[in-house]
Amino acid sequence: MRPRRPAPPPPASFCSKYASRRSVLAHGLAFCTVPGAAPLAAQGFAGLGTEASGYAAPDRSPLVFPRDHGAHPAFRIEWWYLTANLTDAAGRDLGLQWTLFRSALRPPDPGAAEASWQVPQIWLAHAAVTTPERHLAAERFARGGVGQAGVRPAPFAAWLDEWRLAAPGADLPPRAPTPGTPLADGSGRAATASSAPPGATSTGAADDPGTTGTSGGDALDRLTVAASAEDFAYDVALTAEGPLVLQGEAGYSVKSPEGQASRYYSQPFYRAEGVLRLPEGDIAVTGRAWLDREWSSQPLADTQDGWDWISLHLDTGEKLMGFRLRDRARAPFTSATHIAPDGTPTPYSDGALTLTPLRTARVAGRDVPVRWRAELPAQGIDVTLSAVNPQAWMGLAFAYWEGPVRIEGSHAGRGYLEMTGYAVE
Repeated sequence: MRPRRPAPPPPASFCSKYASRRSVLAHGLAFCTVPGAAPLAAQGFAGLGTEASGYAAPDRSPLVFPRDHGAHPAFRIEWWYLTANLTDAAGRDLGLQWTLFRSALRPPDPGAAEASWQVPQIWLAHAAVTTPERHLAAERFARGGVGQAGVRPAPFAAWLDEWRLAAPGADLPPRAPTPGTPLADGSGRAATASSAPPGATSTGAADDPGTTGTSGGDALDRLTVAASAEDFAYDVALTAEGPLVLQGEAGYSVKSPEGQASRYYSQPFYRAEGVLRLPEGDIAVTGRAWLDREWSSQPLADTQDGWDWISLHLDTGEKLMGFRLRDRARAPFTSATHIAPDGTPTPYSDGALTLTPLRTARVAGRDVPVRWRAELPAQGIDVTLSAVNPQAWMGLAFAYWEGPVRIEGSHAGRGYLEMTGYAVE
């Protein structure tokens, strides 16, 4: 992607109403989160490489659950990102996406007593369904501080309006909370704040060091994901059949040679079962799902323009997460985590994973790779990834490609591919 002349930032009234992901936030959220930054149309994916003074910086402290399932408002950007590889009774490959993004408009001010409408958090949600023939997507926006969107760590609930990712019995508030109700939407007033001491490494549903965080012991173990739009809807139950996985170095994921990083963990072991509602009717589906959790304030170097990210469910029971951050000044930066069937992660630093585009398709005026080779020699993985629907374009306020892939080669399976920062030509 060539750098283009920046356009002027939008008026403050626009930013006060709309949020600017891994793609919108990872595309930038740039025009609302970075004063004076160019809009995404001019700046592309580089907004996350802008300087982030005043915001919290990721460190290597142990993650604490369920506390860290909730929002981290001192950081500039954050997301709760679910993808699912599904099949219907005929064996047709289908895909589902549900994502909630949080972005801070300015660094936190611990001394400020902010009214609800002054809470400096904005929220954006994406929902999509992919079939071999069509890709359907929708988005929602919300202000922070008014209960319209937010996250509670336990019982876990993430929502924007009626779109939700939540545990059974979770407290999902109405659009307008009753007076005095603590908010859990990134305002710093979470009703279920953890009482665990700093540095704790627990993973239980009540920050209990005696629990394991595997199926039956974590706040994310049993969830339902639901969303509805004009031309699609879904309601799918998720059951974890393995543990949470810390990406990178115990949840500290490095993104560049300079050391930019994020906190990053996943639940890649969901069994999924539910219903997709499409124009042709209701479709019963089953399959596998993967939830990513990530937050940071400046995860990219200023020369990184976009990324290619994969999450793979291999038929051996193994999982693979990998990404390639494209850089206009040097070779791409790569990272990967191999996940054994029992959930044991093995992280790999830059250079261990190779992602090679094999074929492109013309998508929304762009040449976008829709067939890839993924190689991780250390684990004997050499596979080809092919898009179920090459036109899986998220043509929303901030556009990117995201959809299910089929896996062939040394291993078979299904997975998801995300690509950001490909320019119109």
